[in-house]
Amino acid sequence: MTNRVVITGLGVITPIGNDHTTFWNNLIQGKSGVGPVTRFDTTNYACKIAAEVKDFDPLHFLDKKEARKMDRFTQFAVAAAKMAIQHAELDMSKEDPTRVGVYIGSGIGGLGTLEEQHKTLINRGPRRVSPFFIPMMIANMASGQVSIITGARGPNSAVISACATGTHSIGDAFKIIQRGDADVMIAGGAEATILPMAFAGFSSMGALSTRNDDPQKASRPFDRERNGFVMGEGAGIVVMEKLEHAMQRGADIIAEVAGYGMTADAYHLTSPSPEGEGAMRSMLRAVEDAGLQPEDIDYINAHGTSTDLNDKFETMAIKNAFKDHAYKLLVSSNKSMIGHLLGAAGGVEAIATALTLKEQVIPPTINYENPDPDCDLDYVPNEARKARVRAALSNSLGFGGHNATILLKAYEDA
Repeated sequence: MTNRVVITGLGVITPIGNDHTTFWNNLIQGKSGVGPVTRFDTTNYACKIAAEVKDFDPLHFLDKKEARKMDRFTQFAVAAAKMAIQHAELDMSKEDPTRVGVYIGSGIGGLGTLEEQHKTLINRGPRRVSPFFIPMMIANMASGQVSIITGARGPNSAVISACATGTHSIGDAFKIIQRGDADVMIAGGAEATILPMAFAGFSSMGALSTRNDDPQKASRPFDRERNGFVMGEGAGIVVMEKLEHAMQRGADIIAEVAGYGMTADAYHLTSPSPEGEGAMRSMLRAVEDAGLQPEDIDYINAHGTSTDLNDKFETMAIKNAFKDHAYKLLVSSNKSMIGHLLGAAGGVEAIATALTLKEQVIPPTINYENPDPDCDLDYVPNEARKARVRAALSNSLGFGGHNATILLKAYEDA
């Protein structure tokens, strides 16, 4: 017998809010977090816009000495984890720390630290490189630092699967609880790469939107005029528990995690496989894992990047997976408002999906103005919609052909 797994705590740092309540309210109101880049000079860049985190002060969550030893992505992760634990009302002093684990990934990790320390090396020599350079930069350190700060001594790891990282982290942590290797998992993703080097790389690839004159309309998933994604940053962390554990301590249950699918395209470094074949199998695997049928799904929180091929092929994947039911599904993309948070996207979007189930409201896909004949599903355009949502999928599809899907259900006693 496998354990049922529920979500009891949420923590976010995002371009539209640094707590889950503000984030959710802005999401359902269709507010965009995209604007001109403020963190560096974009004069020589084709793209000059991003979805930056605003008003984040790590000293609200860490003392100055601790914060200085962390890259920005780790600061985001620690802040979101602390908020998720507080929201879950999880008292670590009452827990067996060996039964509490951490599974937090990052697609790129401490790129800001790498850039900074490389300048130090070139300009000031090797002796001036920080002794904290390596432990600040490596992508597993968000998971490591959250473990150290919380005292969680159970399963601990860090997924690195590009834009699928956050969803893989939550899915893998779900399986750890399901099979009985932990009672509680703190899981999700964090990213902070709105930086000159990352911008240059994505720009050279032609992946970013250059709608610089109208930033808030630049991220437009499934719209015919989409021309690239908008880079975002932040963190999304959930507290998940074995159902019995949550009930014993009287926790408020937000949603149930019921299924997980993961596949590979085995096709191309950056392009999705034709017709979204890998994404289709990932969704169907999550449905099967949950013991449901495709027609049981009411909503899909799409990867929906606002790039030509992703939106076209993800739409095809949904249609191939769900057949006629695809046209009854509600589909939307949070990235229309928060941009693409890369390794953090799956964590933040899982939280949005959990709140969709809790509140029975679908966040919109904003900037959907020009229908694309290749994208012909119900994308909940421009305004949130009340709807009955019993089961929902959240998709993440990463460079390298990594596909991940989690299935969440509205919680019911059974």
